[in-house]
Amino acid sequence: MEGQALLAPPAAAPQGPSAPPASMFDSMPGYEGTLAGGGGGFLPPPMPAFPVPQPEPGPAQPSWNIPSISEDTARGAFVLFASSKCCYNSGPAKDGVITRMDAFNTYRYRLETFTESRSTEWSHEPYRDQPVDAFAQPPPGPWDVPAKAPTFFVDDQQIMKVPYTSSTKPCHVCVGMGRRPCKECAGAGNKVCWVCNGSGFRHGDDRCLHCSGRGRENCNRCQGKGSMQCETCHGQQQLLVYINLTVKWTNNSENYVVEQSSGLQAEHLSKVSGKELFRDTQYLVYPLVGFPDPTVVNAAQRLVHDHQGKYSRTSRILQQRQTIELIPVTKVTYSWKGKSHIYFVYGNEFTVNADDYPATCCCTVM
Repeated sequence: MEGQALLAPPAAAPQGPSAPPASMFDSMPGYEGTLAGGGGGFLPPPMPAFPVPQPEPGPAQPSWNIPSISEDTARGAFVLFASSKCCYNSGPAKDGVITRMDAFNTYRYRLETFTESRSTEWSHEPYRDQPVDAFAQPPPGPWDVPAKAPTFFVDDQQIMKVPYTSSTKPCHVCVGMGRRPCKECAGAGNKVCWVCNGSGFRHGDDRCLHCSGRGRENCNRCQGKGSMQCETCHGQQQLLVYINLTVKWTNNSENYVVEQSSGLQAEHLSKVSGKELFRDTQYLVYPLVGFPDPTVVNAAQRLVHDHQGKYSRTSRILQQRQTIELIPVTKVTYSWKGKSHIYFVYGNEFTVNADDYPATCCCTVM
């Protein structure tokens, strides 16, 4: 009947599986525990074919002491510190009288264990005539796939397809059709006219000009087709399914800083560098010996033992490095306007901390 709205019943859009079914993946020897999207966890490295090199004592250890900073250096660092603060009067830094300087040099021990870990997962991509090599021969084991040479002590990652695991499968999302019902119109190709709200008329008997009285309009999202290209296979209908190998190189680093009684908060020391006194790099380092501070020796032995036990279970240790830095910390006591104050100069950068700076003002930025 003329003027009557032609209402097409909306079709329910079938929901495809969000994850590929397990049956989509072939059983590959050596990769039986590999999952899709969640990997199979990190794969422990195989036992070495040859005895691993045993750690040896590090290089000869130098004199562990360095002289304290001079009064001129301490004052110059204080002046620079004050001038960098817009609210600080430079008077205390320039005119304060230094009455005492106490050195609280402290040591920072750092152990770095550079590891390689490997994990696998089933992946897929639209099939566009890529090579298909599954079952041409057995795939190499996860730790037998060649990877690029890493840069020691630098985090990195490489992802690659495992050879001889690639095959084609119908797309599990669109069931091999290459298209899916449009979500905007539920597959109908049209939807209720937004001007007349589906009635086909505007005012009284005036036919709606927007939809020509049909009460529905073509769906702009799918151009009236009712379906759209499958976003998973990009319309190719098939997927290339393969095992992805992720190789991660990680520099696992831990520090131990000797407690010092200067009053400077320990977190400040993590932001500065020190004078490197000792460096030892080996496949596996030997625990520190002969250091004058027994707390550093104990910390080094504990960390070396922990690292070699912890990281060898899930990854392959490629190199270890242990260093000792001496971080200079000087507590400076000075007098200004008859009152005593303190500040700290620390690190190779001569960083200053002065929480009780006596001449500050409140600045307002307009």
